[in-house]
Amino acid sequence: MNIPSELKYTKDHEWIKIEGDVATVGITDFAQKELGDIVYVEVETVDETLDREEVFGTVEAVKTVSDLFLPLSGEIIEFNEDLEGEPEKVNADPYGEGWMIKIKFSDASEVEDLLDSEAYKELIGA
Repeated sequence: MNIPSELKYTKDHEWIKIEGDVATVGITDFAQKELGDIVYVEVETVDETLDREEVFGTVEAVKTVSDLFLPLSGEIIEFNEDLEGEPEKVNADPYGEGWMIKIKFSDASEVEDLLDSEAYKELIGA
């Protein structure tokens, strides 16, 4: 199971890469394996400002649809449009080409509430 140590994580199985005041967000390797073959990623919240834990989109797999929860409060500034035509990138490369959104986050203190790789491994029993 791939759990990069330089990233942050949520209990909802999302990863977060912090670069200045911008966070890139996707779902973890564990999440994509649990979901199975991803057939659609929907994010209609670009340019909206949302609070942490609000639903920012959905990911649809062959057998289920899951909500995506915002890990940090802020404005969604970008959606990975490659996923519209190739949602399987989330399965193939969840931490790279399978990223989902970028957020300009508004409250840096929320970063401290995210899990590090060790805490995430404990959460999933890895």
